[in-house]
Amino acid sequence: MESGDEDSDDADPSNVDLDDVERWRANWQDEVDGAALYRAMAEGESNPELAELYENLAKTEGEHADFWAAKLDEAGKPVGLPAPSRRARTLSWLARRFGANVVLPAVRGSEIGGGVEYHLQPDADPSLAEDERSHARLLANLDTSGGVEGGTLARLEGRHRATSGNALRAAVLGANDGLVSNLSLVMGVAGAALSANSILITGLAGLLAGAGSMAMGEWLSVTSSRELYQRQISVEADELAEVPEEEEAELALIYRAKGLSKEQADELAAQIIADRETALDTLAREELGIDPEGLGGSAWEAAGSSFVLFALGAIVPVAPFALFTGLTAVGASLLASAVALFAIGAGITLLTGRSIWYSGGRQVLIGLAAALLTFGVGRLIGVTIAG
Repeated sequence: MESGDEDSDDADPSNVDLDDVERWRANWQDEVDGAALYRAMAEGESNPELAELYENLAKTEGEHADFWAAKLDEAGKPVGLPAPSRRARTLSWLARRFGANVVLPAVRGSEIGGGVEYHLQPDADPSLAEDERSHARLLANLDTSGGVEGGTLARLEGRHRATSGNALRAAVLGANDGLVSNLSLVMGVAGAALSANSILITGLAGLLAGAGSMAMGEWLSVTSSRELYQRQISVEADELAEVPEEEEAELALIYRAKGLSKEQADELAAQIIADRETALDTLAREELGIDPEGLGGSAWEAAGSSFVLFALGAIVPVAPFALFTGLTAVGASLLASAVALFAIGAGITLLTGRSIWYSGGRQVLIGLAAALLTFGVGRLIGVTIAG
């Protein structure tokens, strides 16, 4: 009898932490919102394959909601009938009215946040976090532009443009950093009325220091990215070895998101997963968006190009002091720098599409304004010290 009483006490819902109850109720509401939103996305999706996919995601979110509802029932805090929040109702209306693609970013953000939250909750079933992470990766690969060919071509074209644009942007900004920073340094020293040799030495020191700092920063950035990519691929390899059926299902979902039928996607995913080496390469590219062969490029090449680009810009304001002295050297430095600044501004128009004269002139005004400011400060300091 006493034993029965003890068991009854242990099961008493009044012993449940109220903070846990509130967290479970918040989790349940999030899952209810997710299920409702996915159903709305299915209704607003014109592609039947994607609509079916959203329905499957809604079913999974509903199962998650049931998990938390069961916990609340056990705690004596039943939740009643599921009712989406105001935010979920608003997003659902947008999805039905304008299509699923309109709300994809918001939904993906919720899935990422849900995966992180569940990892931090010891009473959450591990499958919940994995499902949320899988959903987030799937949404990142969705292309609602139509069939495989159109979607793939559009994505590839976007990548080519991004790569080209980033390289050009890095080149322009690297040279601009070197030019403006060293022009300001040289003019500040010239304003203090130091000799041409002192200005030349200072300018060369600034060139080497700045270029070295830029190269080191770029090396660290690329190296860190490569290490992160390698870690992600390693985790993917572990998952492929431990739960290949889940990776196959994720890959099939990705191909369905690209427009393949369920049968085609399942068949293709099965063929790829059968070869572990090919499977890992494909998962890295399709699921993680990583090129296993490139891994973000060479850190040393990035550092070297950064050093050279900065130095090319930084040498422009310094070189005249190797040929001239006094105000002649200052004037020649300003003129050479103005021409280089205009060229950089013109190069920026390849990215922005603005007028060459507008971008070039703006670049000259900003660069020379910075130079004149440091020249004035240098002159003030020089006069004060001399006085």
